[in-house]
Amino acid sequence: MVRSAGNGKARSGPRTLFDKLWADHVVVERPSGDALLWIDRHFVHEGSFHAFNQLKARGGRVAEPGLTFGVADHYVPTRDRDHVGNPEIARMIDDLDANTARHGIELFGMRDPRQGIVHVVGPEQGLTLPGLTMVCGDSHTSTHGAFGAYAFGIGASEVAHVLMTQTLWQKKPRRMRITIDGTPIAGVGAKDFILSIIAAIGADGARGHAVEYAGAAVRSLSMAGRMTMCNMSIEAGARCGMIAPDETTFRWIEGRPFAPKGALLEQAAESWRRLPSDADAEFDREISLDASRIAPVVTWGTSPEDALPIDGTVPDPSREADEGRAAAIRDALAYMGLSAGQKLSGIAIDRVFIGSCTNARIEDLRAAASVLAGRKAKVPGLVSPGSAQVKRQAEEEGLDRIFVEAGLDWVESGCSMCVGMNGDSVPAGERCASTTNRNFRGRQGPGARTHLMSPAMAAAAAVAGSLADVRPMLEGRS
Repeated sequence: MVRSAGNGKARSGPRTLFDKLWADHVVVERPSGDALLWIDRHFVHEGSFHAFNQLKARGGRVAEPGLTFGVADHYVPTRDRDHVGNPEIARMIDDLDANTARHGIELFGMRDPRQGIVHVVGPEQGLTLPGLTMVCGDSHTSTHGAFGAYAFGIGASEVAHVLMTQTLWQKKPRRMRITIDGTPIAGVGAKDFILSIIAAIGADGARGHAVEYAGAAVRSLSMAGRMTMCNMSIEAGARCGMIAPDETTFRWIEGRPFAPKGALLEQAAESWRRLPSDADAEFDREISLDASRIAPVVTWGTSPEDALPIDGTVPDPSREADEGRAAAIRDALAYMGLSAGQKLSGIAIDRVFIGSCTNARIEDLRAAASVLAGRKAKVPGLVSPGSAQVKRQAEEEGLDRIFVEAGLDWVESGCSMCVGMNGDSVPAGERCASTTNRNFRGRQGPGARTHLMSPAMAAAAAVAGSLADVRPMLEGRS
């Protein structure tokens, strides 16, 4: 169900979660409606060297080094870290070390025991908190919205602006609420929810909106599941995705290294409880889904919106009334090497990848391991945990042994095969069952063919050697 209301302008009276966060961070507002926002947290990574170069060229300093945090994740190798073979990558890693040291910025570097993917490290270290504004030169910064933060990705010039001023000019987006009620069936989770949403509204369906996820099915998700949903909000064109903080959020935050402690945590939680959208708050657009009607989902094309239940078939462009959409389907099928009407279940794959800022937390690895335990993969694969901390915990739980015994490679943490910048990639023409967030042409390597799915579904594909429904493989397993 979709309905529209209002024109996106500021409202008096009941306010949404987003309205509250926006109002709390406006420094000054132009007559045009653009606002200068205070930024509470800023993450930088190896790719942020352009912004530091701008800073250096202007003779500037970082305005608030205590609010900026460096993380080595995009380019770091997941193997043989004692010798980074690519000199360009080695230079970028060294530049991050030097830039953060020069400006007094806390760094989770390549050899730091806290290292990992920025959108995994921030939450697990307690840097991600409700009510904050958070930015990073990475589009999937929307992940942090799972805690009730306003988090979004920015470009290199904006990174430089935040470094120098701790502020950023922004145009206020409209508000969208996506409500998921009902009880999901076994084998269905957050990745299936968000892929179903993107398939329903399209890759541009949330453009210009701040999306809030609500409903009983969303509330029942773990923080890992909530982060998965907010992470992929950007794939629907949203400016950000967010979920109102609740007791699940507070329990997750408690005890994290950078989180408030004791009385300060209790005081913070009191203010966080006032953040959820007011009961009568209006949204510019509302969408609702029934979780019980969502099956395990996989993508078939070259956009996250090209997603269908695993028991579906590849679309037939000749049945599309819209010629533009029909042409897009034809192009996608040609690239992916698929035929109209072909069953999704049974499409042979060449490898699997379990990792990325979308699905590499301990809960994701447990889900994959629950399918792989006692089974062998028919294809090679790579498992890259989201952080060094996740890796240690997985090894303590014996998950690494399950992956290795199944025939998959267990490597260090980093963005890895998601973006193919560090040597982990899918060879041209090969088909990969992947837990990542994007299936664009060449995303995982030139000519790579990517099918997005949940960790459990990727594990099922590894066992079957093809796209497969995980539900039968879960029978009799907890």
